[in-house]
Amino acid sequence: MTHWFRSYWTEEDTWFHFEVDADGWVTRQVELQGPLEKPIAAASLAEWQAAQAAGTLADYEKVFGATAEVPVHEWDGYEPHDLIVKEFESVWLAARTACQAGARNRSTSGA
Repeated sequence: MTHWFRSYWTEEDTWFHFEVDADGWVTRQVELQGPLEKPIAAASLAEWQAAQAAGTLADYEKVFGATAEVPVHEWDGYEPHDLIVKEFESVWLAARTACQAGARNRSTSGA
């Protein structure tokens, strides 16, 4: 069963929002950094795997970042705050839009 939660990492001043499958693997992940909660990642495991297979992983990660590489039951030191799917989807859509806009701005500015 899929579930959604968020957790705050103080040392990175970042809220992490996760969609996790029944086996504990992160299928989608959003990272919001700083007091303004700037989206810095909005990655999908399925997209990441497709980009890896296509040889475009570096390009994907530049725009969307990556998901956690180990299942959540292996994590230490996090405090999950449950979300409902609607809450996650709202954050997901906003972060995806921001990441894509940031990538477009970087490509038009030559960065």
